[in-house]
Amino acid sequence: METTVNRVQLPPKLPGPAINPIVELSDDQLTSLSDPVDHEPKLEFDDSEIVTKVTTETVYLETEEEFEVAAFEFGDGNVVPEDTYGDECFEELRESGEFTSIKTQFIEFLGTDRQGIHTFAIYACYLPANLKLFVEMSKRLMEPYVQNDYNIVYFHQGLKESNRPSIPFLWNSYKELDRSFRKNLQNLYVVHPTLFIRIVWRCFRPFISEKFKKKLSYLSNIGELRQILGLPLSKLPEAIRDVDESKNVERRPGQNDSAHESTLQKTTQFGVSLKFIIENNPCLNYIPPIVRKCVDSLSISGVIDTEGLFRRSGNYARINELKQKVNRGEDIDLKDIDVHVIAGLLKSFLRDLSEPLLTYDLYDEIINFLDWSKEERSRNVKQMLREKLPVENYEVFKYLVEFLVKVMECADLNKMTSSNLAIVFGPNLVWARDNQMSLEEVAPINAFIDFVLQNHKDIYLVDINKKDPID
Repeated sequence: METTVNRVQLPPKLPGPAINPIVELSDDQLTSLSDPVDHEPKLEFDDSEIVTKVTTETVYLETEEEFEVAAFEFGDGNVVPEDTYGDECFEELRESGEFTSIKTQFIEFLGTDRQGIHTFAIYACYLPANLKLFVEMSKRLMEPYVQNDYNIVYFHQGLKESNRPSIPFLWNSYKELDRSFRKNLQNLYVVHPTLFIRIVWRCFRPFISEKFKKKLSYLSNIGELRQILGLPLSKLPEAIRDVDESKNVERRPGQNDSAHESTLQKTTQFGVSLKFIIENNPCLNYIPPIVRKCVDSLSISGVIDTEGLFRRSGNYARINELKQKVNRGEDIDLKDIDVHVIAGLLKSFLRDLSEPLLTYDLYDEIINFLDWSKEERSRNVKQMLREKLPVENYEVFKYLVEFLVKVMECADLNKMTSSNLAIVFGPNLVWARDNQMSLEEVAPINAFIDFVLQNHKDIYLVDINKKDPID
């Protein structure tokens, strides 16, 4: 009896082993937060070679158990071998002097988004010609932060032929990333995409999980990104802003984006000043009601030891719903609310304050923390907190520190050490007036919070309800 063989055409295989064993054949369109674009922006380089030189061989599944996938060739047909971008590359960059000049250009910390998630920008216009070094530097700069949830915003405008990565290079670099880089990435926003980006995506799509696909979004203008992140984005490279303006697509923020407190409901606790909350709400020892409610809910045994507490993101829609209820004066019951939603609500409260809890006035001192000698740090931190913070800020910060110390004590279970908590809370406790911070500024902020958490007994040894001057 003659056997009929099912012949199923497979997509081409990228160099190296596939990350997912199941090949996805979905033709679903990429998630987009932008309106459909009727035309592609003009490329910064001629991409015809990408289209004409990519060759594929039709491959068929001969049985249900066995199949072959032909090699996928790019450019001149040579598959780029997997490189290990290790210490040699990093040292090569450092010795060349290029490290200092470009380390803060191609990657930048934008701040925390509306959910308190660390958000990084990568600028194509600043990519170095040596892309191996770019990969290694990016990994080293971001490694302390990717153990928690994070976002990446990729600004594609300005990519040049000299620093344009090949598709095999992108694939090999992706495979080399530690699992935490891929797992903890929450959103990848591609701003000003071109045809090159879409070609790369079409090549990668069959080999990337559905979960990762949902993380990727195209944005056609900076205004959309600003609305999504809740960040001003006022210090983007001039070249990117010029391109955005030339396309007449940026929606500039209005003058009345933040309503004056006098027009708000007295019950409002999110998006206002700490002073406003205290004046209009029953705050025992200056602690806002929603802060006390969140801390009480998270302090329960079985909750405080939840792995990834404050590191994992809660459902954004649910957090936003609770914030609106609080601002309307409704009493919310957190008993059956997901622990990560409650944690996100607390982080959101801190991030939404009209002035950071540690105030704008202390920003310059805090970012100089690492310049102080070890002998100076304890005294300087005491003086800063006890003499320069307004009393309401002092009390709320002390209350928060006492709670985070309890979280630290459960680190064996929740994995939240003082340094991990500092990374999560640092940018939510202090930021610059323009709401922009570089990685160089984030490091001392995190170190300052880490120091406070580790030395809380010494800092708050005196009467906790009385701010005596330090002699």
